[in-house]
Parts: sequence; C-alpha cells; structure tokens
Amino acid sequence: MSVQHAGSHVVSVEPLRRGPIGLMASRIGTMCLVELQKLRHDRTELITRAIQPALWLVIFGETFNRLRVIPTGDVPYLDYLAPGILAQSALFVAIFYGIQIIWERDAGVLAKLLVTPTPRVAIVSGKAFAAGVRALAQALVVLVLAALLGVSMTANPLRLLGVVVAVLLGSAFFCCLSITIAGLVLSRDRLMGIGQAITMPLFFGSNALYPVELMPGWLQAVNRVNPLGYEVDALRGLLLGLPANLMLDFGVLVVAAVAMICVASALLARLAR
Repeated sequence: MSVQHAGSHVVSVEPLRRGPIGLMASRIGTMCLVELQKLRHDRTELITRAIQPALWLVIFGETFNRLRVIPTGDVPYLDYLAPGILAQSALFVAIFYGIQIIWERDAGVLAKLLVTPTPRVAIVSGKAFAAGVRALAQALVVLVLAALLGVSMTANPLRLLGVVVAVLLGSAFFCCLSITIAGLVLSRDRLMGIGQAITMPLFFGSNALYPVELMPGWLQAVNRVNPLGYEVDALRGLLLGLPANLMLDFGVLVVAAVAMICVASALLARLAR
C-alpha cells in the first residue's frame, strides 16, 4: 500500500506479514472450518456415532441406576455416568484421527503441506482442534440425549464454556496421540488395531464409570496418569456441580495436550517419507 507524506512523496509500504502466532491461529481456524463443512455435508456420521453413547446411557446407565450397586452419593448414577460417556464419545472420535493423516500421506497431501511455510506445530494443532470440533458436535448429541433421559445439568454459560474447553483439550491430546502412533506404525491397519486395543483400557482405567475410591490401588494409579480421568473430573464438576479440582484438571489437560502436540509434530515428517 502507499502512504502520502507532507513532502508529497509517496512511500510504498509492504503489508505486515503474519507472525507465527497469527499463522498458527489461521491454520487452526481453517482446519476447524473444514471439519464443520464435512459435518454439514455428512450428517449421518453424527447419527451413527451417537449409537454407542446412546447404548451406554440408555441400557447401562438406566440399568445400574435401578440396581444402585455403584455408590455415587446423592447424585443418581445416570447423572454421574453422563459426563463420563461424553468424554468417552470424544475419545472415540479423536483416537482414530491418525487414520486421516495416513490417508493424506498416501494421497500426497501431507507432503505438499510440509513444503509450505506453515510450521509443523501449526499443522498438528490445526488437526488436533479440528478433532475437537468433531468431538464437540458429538458431545452436543450426548448432552441432548442425557437431557431427554432426565439428567440434571447446569445451564450456566461459563460452566458450559468450560465444558467446551475441556472437550477440546482432551480431544487434542488423544488426536495427537493417534498421530504419534501413526508416525510410528505408518499403516492404517496397524493404527486401527492399536486404537481399538487402547480405547477400552483408557476408558475403564478412568473414573468415567465409577468413583476413584472404588478402584483397586493399581487402577487408581492408572487413573492418576490417564488424561481421560482429569477430563471426566472436570466435566462432572462443571456439568453437575460435583466436587472437582478444576485447576488441576485443566492444568493437566493443557500440559498433556501441548506435550503431545510437540511429540506428534516431531514425528510428522516421518509420515511423509
């Protein structure tokens, strides 16, 4: 653009170049918009992905709510279970995201991305939070279903914003874990097998189904290093108002997501070889 000075001289000024933070924010925003477009054109995915959480809530939740075999204090078991199923549904969306990376590698898309000036961290972060967008769409379905089943949840906008952040951070971690595994195994079939092998241990090794106090000592130790447990704890505190250490929960989720984004970024070039 041009700037006119008092001495009638015209000076050409280059537009300010986008800095690293602006570039990363732009990349993340673009990935999220792409995912929203995919969801808009393929709404059946939301329906098919809603089947499993619906079965957990309607069959498992309602049955154990009647049996009263899992002590949850004054909170009905179905209410206690709903945040755990919300976290589980987000986990299942994110943990297989590495398959898309391998598909992009096979199609030559990843190699083209890596030769652009876009930092690898920005590419991985964009995909991580794009997975979070898909997980949020799934979480909305779970929340609506839980409300229809009579689960009492907060309507406080700030608490719901906290739910969004918790789901985004948890999804970012598990998406980057999937990308990391993809960078190690370099195969869709192997990634699918490993993803299926670790999802249920992650789920049952968390406090999604039962209080930590009921777990044996070794499982409590697993829960303490399982980011899904901190996500569930945050969701219960935000949605149900149950006691939760939100500072610790969000601190762990932020550190885990950032660390896994860095690891996945380091392995991204290996996928393009």
